[in-house]
Amino acid sequence: MAVLVITGTGTEIGKTVTTAAIAVSARAAGRSVAVLKAAQTGVRPHERGDAQEVVRLAGTVTAAELARYPDPLAPATAARRAGRAPVHPADIAETAAKLATEHDLVLVEGAGGLLVRFDPAGGTLADAAELLGAPVVIVASAGLGTLNTTELTARELRARGVDPLGVVIGGWPAAPDLASRCNLADLPEVAGAPLLGALPEGVGALAPPAFRSAAPHWLAPRLDGTWDAEAFRTREAPGPG
Repeated sequence: MAVLVITGTGTEIGKTVTTAAIAVSARAAGRSVAVLKAAQTGVRPHERGDAQEVVRLAGTVTAAELARYPDPLAPATAARRAGRAPVHPADIAETAAKLATEHDLVLVEGAGGLLVRFDPAGGTLADAAELLGAPVVIVASAGLGTLNTTELTARELRARGVDPLGVVIGGWPAAPDLASRCNLADLPEVAGAPLLGALPEGVGALAPPAFRSAAPHWLAPRLDGTWDAEAFRTREAPGPG
């Protein structure tokens, strides 16, 4: 697995902290890591983008960003409003492939959900994953509504012949409600892929040393971590109705 694509089921879902946690775990396993932000929106030139945030949290990681647009919009719309060239799926695939010749693992982080448009032709992160032949991690929310968006994302990937590697919950609440606890069993069923981790809410605010120490405990062995999905489900499972 030289390239891994990280998508979300929506915005503000925890993609960046999940990407950082995967980077930490891979580095702890002795792998060199690069993170590619396909298109950064809503960030000014002097501000820290998602790729730089991964470096801040994860440490020695190569960061790359294909384009940056000031408006917090879908990349295609943000590029049009800024009068700048859009990012095409082929650009993402080409850059990721080049980074993969220099690193053991390249993490490609999308913008928003899987089918957010990058260019006027309707190119998406799904197209880039298809070009790369890379597996995809779906970052999902914990609570009510997540089953629908997760299943739609997984179905779209499979329709393109792309492998959903698994699902990571991008923010597990300190006091999970009934829907969140039930979703631990239902998410892998609707995705047709295993649950590969659960990041506690708010971990992006941790100091980098604390984040790096804890990150492998949030992810399953498939992502170089030590998290046990079955033990987590058993601990958090709701009692009988």
